[in-house]
Amino acid sequence: MSRRDDAAGADIGAALYGLATRAARRLPRDMSLTSAATLATLDRTGPRRITDLAAVEGVTQPAMTTLVRVMEESGLVERQGNPSDKRVTLVSLTEAGAAYVRTRHQAGVQAFERLIGELTGDEIAALMAALPALRHLAELENQDRDGPKR
Repeated sequence: MSRRDDAAGADIGAALYGLATRAARRLPRDMSLTSAATLATLDRTGPRRITDLAAVEGVTQPAMTTLVRVMEESGLVERQGNPSDKRVTLVSLTEAGAAYVRTRHQAGVQAFERLIGELTGDEIAALMAALPALRHLAELENQDRDGPKR
């Protein structure tokens, strides 16, 4: 990578990070960011072990166990046996958990739609041109974040 590419990467990274953190702060505070992220991970990847979820979300296994218990009591997740290994318990979304993820996602989309409505035609065209790169970045981030599925 050249110095120019390094500088562009830093500028783009700073812009995306700033946008993402401000967007996260605007979301409803009806649950912790870790809980919401865990639900989103389960929605994206399917059922996971508690140890896998802890690693993906960057918390300890006991903390994830507590988080899962609270979300289970709220009806957002359920524990189920793994058909291929009876010793393993998997955590999966319930319909209520999936609905929560969809509602939160839609609220985020709508917030960005309102902001995009304030842009000029040229700015919207620039974002449209960047969509393939942004989607690829999201895929790379998901691969990096989710790690191997067991």
